[in-house]
Amino acid sequence: MYKLIAVDLDGTMLNSYGIVTENTKNVIKNVINKGTDVIIASGRPIDSIKAIAKEIGSENYFIAGNGALVYDIKNDEVVYEKYMPKEKVLEIIKICEENSITYNVYTDETILATSLKYNVLYYHKENLKKEEDKKTNISIVKDMYDYVKNMNNAKFLKITICDDMKSVFNSILKKINKVKDVEALDVSHMSRKTITQGTEEIPIEYYYTEITYKDVDKWNAIEFLAEKINIKREEIIAIGDNINDKKMIEESGLGIAMKGSTPYVTEVAKYITDTNNDEGVAKAIEKFCLV
Repeated sequence: MYKLIAVDLDGTMLNSYGIVTENTKNVIKNVINKGTDVIIASGRPIDSIKAIAKEIGSENYFIAGNGALVYDIKNDEVVYEKYMPKEKVLEIIKICEENSITYNVYTDETILATSLKYNVLYYHKENLKKEEDKKTNISIVKDMYDYVKNMNNAKFLKITICDDMKSVFNSILKKINKVKDVEALDVSHMSRKTITQGTEEIPIEYYYTEITYKDVDKWNAIEFLAEKINIKREEIIAIGDNINDKKMIEESGLGIAMKGSTPYVTEVAKYITDTNNDEGVAKAIEKFCLV
């Protein structure tokens, strides 16, 4: 019997509109009631994940910032953390500013951005449909370097870099990879999401990478949690779609990739489920846990 299911959000549990379907919610609640815990393992910050965890009935733990922290929902506290030092954040901000590329800084509480573009625009549009306590906290700042420099006691999860030109994107990655003690995900395919503007549907497509402190990974956070709650590797299912899900899919007892995932993920997955727009998470849980 599988005792823990770790599920990514964007491109996995959430459809292209940022929604968990009612059927998916019901399937997750059903498997939780049968004794299998379902936790979110996402790159998002705490508040953004909290609201979705409540929607699906996940009441114990979740992983944020791609494994930078494990959050205990019942006790409202972080039980595992591996944040990026401020000096590393400032070093990466400087590189991004010098190369005029779009980037965002994720803390445990908010997403810092200089404008509403790419993934932050998607989160902003997502917020417009949500109640106040369920919104992803976004802070638009004018001078990111000075703003971060003057932040006291901030906890930095990651930095995302976005661009719709692959040549520009690859150029900045070469410079980021020279920064000591940080890791940038090797992303080879475009992120594709959809927002609604009145009656019109508008696609948002861009290349992006996520930069974290060394050894930050969803699987490392899952291992910590598994030891804490006494669950074996073979009792864990991991479901995801992107390179930041690769290690947890590869190392868990059953690694499941979404249809259309990056090849890095499909190559190591033991099973390919349907797409995020066709309730692939619900179908995988039904197949392996509710038969």
